Amino acid sequence: MNKHETSVSRRSFLRKGAAAGGIAATGALAAPAVLAQAPMVVKMQTSWPASDIWMDFARQYTERVEAMSGGRLKVDLLPAGAVVAAFQVLDACNDGVIDAAHSVPVYWYGKHKAASLFGTGPVFGGSATTMLAWFNAGGGAEYYRELTQDILGLNVIGFLGFPMFAQPLGWFKNEVNTVDDIKGLKYRTVGLAADLMQSMGMSVAQLPGGEIVPAMERGVIDAFEFNNPSSDMRFGAQDVAKNYYLSSYHQASESFEFIFNRDFFEDLDPDLQAILKYGVEAASTANTAIAMDNYSADLRKLQEDSGVTVHRTSKDILDAQITAWDGLITQLEEDEFMKKVLDSQREWVERVTYYELMNAPDYALAYNHHFPGKLAM
Repeated sequence: MNKHETSVSRRSFLRKGAAAGGIAATGALAAPAVLAQAPMVVKMQTSWPASDIWMDFARQYTERVEAMSGGRLKVDLLPAGAVVAAFQVLDACNDGVIDAAHSVPVYWYGKHKAASLFGTGPVFGGSATTMLAWFNAGGGAEYYRELTQDILGLNVIGFLGFPMFAQPLGWFKNEVNTVDDIKGLKYRTVGLAADLMQSMGMSVAQLPGGEIVPAMERGVIDAFEFNNPSSDMRFGAQDVAKNYYLSSYHQASESFEFIFNRDFFEDLDPDLQAILKYGVEAASTANTAIAMDNYSADLRKLQEDSGVTVHRTSKDILDAQITAWDGLITQLEEDEFMKKVLDSQREWVERVTYYELMNAPDYALAYNHHFPGKLAM
């Protein structure tokens, strides 16, 4: 008998007990009808500081869930640190301390390196959209369930949504054009990207977003990446570095993770379960729209208002990243589960990305025609 079968959640016990008590009382004293219509509160913490644009992204999810449930669900959305630290939300969901979390799998990479395969692993040529499709249609969701529930024994259910734009190589005090330029730098990243950049000669620190700029100011790190121009600008990246390098293979296929305590989720009515699940897909579309709008506008602000120089990462560094991934993949495949997942991803990318690349016109060619001289080539 597994943990789920033997446990009764406190919330489930209280709700069912209250319902039974209400039925028993109807013969003597009827409770006001408004009590029966009180919304179920979903306590959801994110891994993001209150000021991060990703709190706005999470709010798009909660707004859709509340609207689609007709008021039967109310989401209490909390920033990182409100209940637990940014990297602890999975454990908090597992333990029932919170009902849900808005995060990324790489933040629990310390439990099993396979966590990084669900967003921050080798790219193989597929984008975040390609890999989110693998999760939803190529078997990835079942591998995620196997990892979280069967291998790690966690009492959680999770979904992925919003295929993120490839993460920049990040912020540097000086220009970095070759692999030799980055060797020896103390660099912030997370997950398998830490292994990747270490193998390229960097010294890596894994820090939550809210700790990055203070670490840079104290000299704990020399360079860093987080995710996107809007988040980076909001926490003051432009105040501690002026060279911003876009394009990288270290985290080029990530999506948000929506985690739920399994007892809490499965105790809900089926239609409310469906709203929580498919609300992820609805928010994914909305998130993409505000990301395109804000990321592009904020990149321009960084250039025009803060004196940031925007570069494209050199081919020398990108080629070295691909080669470094080859070495890491060999090590990862020593684990039977990780080899199974990587084989599945390779098979998916080989077929799907062949179609994507063969079918896609050269968008840069058209952009350069209409806006000549703007792209850094």
